[in-house]
Amino acid sequence: MSASKTPFVPTDPLGLDELLSPEDLAVRDTVRTWAADRVLPHIAQWYEDGELPGIRELARELGSIGALGMSLSGYGCAGASAVQYGLACLELEAADSGIRSLVSVQGSLAMYAIWKYGSEEQKERWLPGMAAGELIGCFGLTEPDVGSDPAAMRTYAKRDGGDWVLNGRKMWITNGSVAAVAVVWAQTDEGIRGFAVPTDAAGFSAPEIKHKWSLRASVTSELVMDDVRLPADAVLPGVTGLKGPLGCLSHARYGIVWGSMGAARSAFETALDYARTREQFGKPIGGFQLTQAKLADMALELHKGILLAHHLGRRMDAGTLRPEQISFGKLNNVREAIDICRTARTILGANGISLEYPVMRHATNLESVLTYEGTVEMHQLVLGKALTGLDAFR
Repeated sequence: MSASKTPFVPTDPLGLDELLSPEDLAVRDTVRTWAADRVLPHIAQWYEDGELPGIRELARELGSIGALGMSLSGYGCAGASAVQYGLACLELEAADSGIRSLVSVQGSLAMYAIWKYGSEEQKERWLPGMAAGELIGCFGLTEPDVGSDPAAMRTYAKRDGGDWVLNGRKMWITNGSVAAVAVVWAQTDEGIRGFAVPTDAAGFSAPEIKHKWSLRASVTSELVMDDVRLPADAVLPGVTGLKGPLGCLSHARYGIVWGSMGAARSAFETALDYARTREQFGKPIGGFQLTQAKLADMALELHKGILLAHHLGRRMDAGTLRPEQISFGKLNNVREAIDICRTARTILGANGISLEYPVMRHATNLESVLTYEGTVEMHQLVLGKALTGLDAFR
């Protein structure tokens, strides 16, 4: 058998682009170009300043390229495949995790909750504007004293005549301070229910959380509900119980499987370029065995992670993807992405901590991505239960 004449491409060593259709490549290239034009020239300054200026304009631009709720159908959504949505997440997070979080929370959490569980009236009211980026949404599940045990949430909605009255607090809410609608999950006498809450409702506030050292180019807020009165039709009628918010989280975690590999790719490619040009002891550091070993190991984990994301995406498109498999991907890919960023930092040496390069920014962002939408421990226990049939959560 003759050796293949196909060239070895350092940025695609396994030839994974061959798995993509022309439509997949077009989606990827559109998002990559947008991120290169609108995010990369500014992101280091945004991160250093701890702000995301012009977020509403960015949201409208993301809507114009079909990136918001892109895997949903109807109501102005793009109806893209799961793989195409994943590719978009990868390209967005290669720019910055905060930008991918903006898109994930908008599309995979807030829009998905309304699309999956909302009434037709709720869908018509919110989804077209959200798909266009004219309306920003947020998703209120996490609470200050609950964290990984959402069944213990304290936010409560009580019926009062024909209305609902909502009280409680949510914490670490992406997009909260700029949202027009908050999907809020609350205990009720009937079980856990979701509510589409207009953020201009009396008693609702969303103070922004400051002093973050991760996801600095992202709007993160607390949601405070103080006797927020909602009409009966604010409740999402399609679900009762934890399966509602957990179903949304599965959809968003899938995007993280891809997105984390975008951060890892950015760090790896930065380290590879640096190793080819940075000279030490009279030659580029990429010519030393230890540096080559680091680059080889980084490339292995990066492209194995992308291949895993592809596999899960095909299963989602086929309707066969299980939540445990999403946990598999989220646990592996975020953990490996952080390790790739840390290794890339060692190749860059002292320059690795500078915002002149993206490596440390990605590493600190991924510390949040590792925790949100399921900590390492939670995904380990999900897989442990699936493997053994024994529940170790309690």
